[in-house]
Amino acid sequence: MRRRDFIKATAVSAVSWPLAARAQQLGTMRRIGALANLAADDPEGQHRLRTFLNSLRDVGWVDGRNVRVEARWSSGDTERLRQYAAELAALKPDVILATNTPAVNALQQVTRTIPIVFAVVIDPVGSGLVSSLAHPGGNATGFIVFEYALAAKWLELLKDIAPHLARVAVLRETGTAAGIGQFAAIQAVAPLGMELSVIDLSSADEIDRAIASFADGPNGGLIVTASQFGANHPDVIAASAARHKLPAVYAFRYFADAGGLISYGSDVLDQYRRAADYVDRILKGEKPADLPVQAPTKYELVINTKTAKALGLTIPPSLLSTADEVIE
Repeated sequence: MRRRDFIKATAVSAVSWPLAARAQQLGTMRRIGALANLAADDPEGQHRLRTFLNSLRDVGWVDGRNVRVEARWSSGDTERLRQYAAELAALKPDVILATNTPAVNALQQVTRTIPIVFAVVIDPVGSGLVSSLAHPGGNATGFIVFEYALAAKWLELLKDIAPHLARVAVLRETGTAAGIGQFAAIQAVAPLGMELSVIDLSSADEIDRAIASFADGPNGGLIVTASQFGANHPDVIAASAARHKLPAVYAFRYFADAGGLISYGSDVLDQYRRAADYVDRILKGEKPADLPVQAPTKYELVINTKTAKALGLTIPPSLLSTADEVIE
């Protein structure tokens, strides 16, 4: 090979040499923390983590080779969140992936310098996590799971499936900004004469009792909003709705997988793929303060026709044709 060709080939090789190989050659090992709101054995949580790790691998970061990922699972427990947030901060990782608002809150109580990328937060400005969506301004940025206005769509879907509805119970975390905001959006579009009530998402026993009491009345249905408790108890909530013969719409598809009637919300796994991109950019030197908070790019409608049949409901063909997935 001529010297000029050799130099050219070497230059091309250096540019295309995978980042993971270069980092390994240099002996560098970066560290990523991950603070989740689900349990360690929760299939949904494991699916999210795998999606994140696979997306990191796609851009050259391989767990155990040039990056080490330290995961903590809180099971939605506030005290565990605080404990694990402190543990992760003490490890001084290069960046921390955080699931939701409580996780980011816990982390920001112990560090204002370690970069944080969140995946499924609701209203980060209203919750005080960032200064603005365009210019976060602090140590956190990431991806919102939806705008509050999406909650209005849940009521619309419930009416499409069960036109006779006159009463709707909204399951929410009463004491949180997200719970209040979602209910307000539903309340704003409720038709004249529609009776709205609230069931607080606090404990499994109390939820079932409240749903049972609500089901004593006629023409009722449920809207299950996004919440920390709901994320950790989809089976309990879906089973209670089925037991009391109530049509229900949910914020996330894992409720439909658990037997819920219908779900409409963002593609959470896509949020984790995009979060991996932000983590990559931070590892390469960008600052969270300069990375805008982004809205979802994918929403999915999932309908469980098996549950519909059990409830004696007929799904409108127009709705079935627009569904991203039909569970039979």
